[in-house]
Amino acid sequence: MRAGGTARRATGIALALALLCAAQTGGAVYPGRDWERVRTPESAGFSRARLEALRAYLRALDTTAMMVVAGGRVVFEYGDIARLSYLASVRKSVLAMLYGNYVASGKIRLDMTLRELGLTDHQGLLPIEQGATIEHLLTARSGIYHPASNPGDSTAMAPPRGSQKPGTYFLYNNWDFNAAGTIFEMLTGRDIYDALETDLARPIGMQDFDRSKQKKAGDLKRSMHPAYHMWLSTRDMARLGYLMLREGNWAGRQVIPREWARKIVSLVTPLRELNPVVQRETAYGTGQLWGYGYMWWVWDAPGRRGPMAGAYTGMGAYGQYITVLPALDLVVVHKTDPQQPRTVGAPDAEHVRPRSVTGTEYFTALQMVIAAHCGDRCP
Repeated sequence: MRAGGTARRATGIALALALLCAAQTGGAVYPGRDWERVRTPESAGFSRARLEALRAYLRALDTTAMMVVAGGRVVFEYGDIARLSYLASVRKSVLAMLYGNYVASGKIRLDMTLRELGLTDHQGLLPIEQGATIEHLLTARSGIYHPASNPGDSTAMAPPRGSQKPGTYFLYNNWDFNAAGTIFEMLTGRDIYDALETDLARPIGMQDFDRSKQKKAGDLKRSMHPAYHMWLSTRDMARLGYLMLREGNWAGRQVIPREWARKIVSLVTPLRELNPVVQRETAYGTGQLWGYGYMWWVWDAPGRRGPMAGAYTGMGAYGQYITVLPALDLVVVHKTDPQQPRTVGAPDAEHVRPRSVTGTEYFTALQMVIAAHCGDRCP
């Protein structure tokens, strides 16, 4: 009797703890040491045939890995999802996530100007540029068009330096993002990669994180602010996306302040205000209607209804994406590995090029995911 009573009490305690955890997490499912897979695509509301069509489409691209997570469980995976590879500009979205706890604690004030911080660069900054705030850097609205230490932005099409008041003009500018990295380390006293490990990788149980792989780069003769490049696996990127989908909560622990998780994916720059103008025209022509928030791209279609309602994405060169679709409870991650070159051309004229998937190709894949999930039943 005594043993049976103890067992019943233990079972009761376990049940109570499970109910408490479910209440704290809103009933959401979270991965443990590994991601849980759905029993069948149909059990999660997906069409197996349409997912196989997606797989065939990816084989025709330079895609090296892709994951679709529905309600916290993997419904589709392609390629080597454990391989570490380059995030390109998705690093910026990750830095935005890291800022949250330090903004909440008061270590970082978004309204601090570069003048207050004493932040400068080679040949100095103009007086008008010194009035830019940390928030202007995070939203790519600083008005500072100093050369960045790394390429991959729109600075070549920037207006003249000193012509734009901080906060008034959007331009996707690596100088802003790199300086935001310098400021993070300055005000927190922490290396970005140490913070990435302790503030994100460990709390959400990243499976493949390797601190030694994370290295800054850039031409420091052009700018004293390096790019903080990151190397993560597809399945760990999916954990970051799922953390954002759950508004910074991970199995009952608020890893990122909820208000911050919401803030960084709120629309700051509508699509109609993106610069250069050609960027808007291209977006409208391809249907990729992304505006900009705080180092995240935010869906800005008219009416903002349907399966893409509330969507946001981190995106990087060569085809790196973490896309979150709250309306469908989905996270979609796509990777190419530019260090895995692809040989193209006829045998007598072969050449090697980095793997790359265009924005249009990825967006097609994303639409195929949506079609596989709900077809004509999408809201």
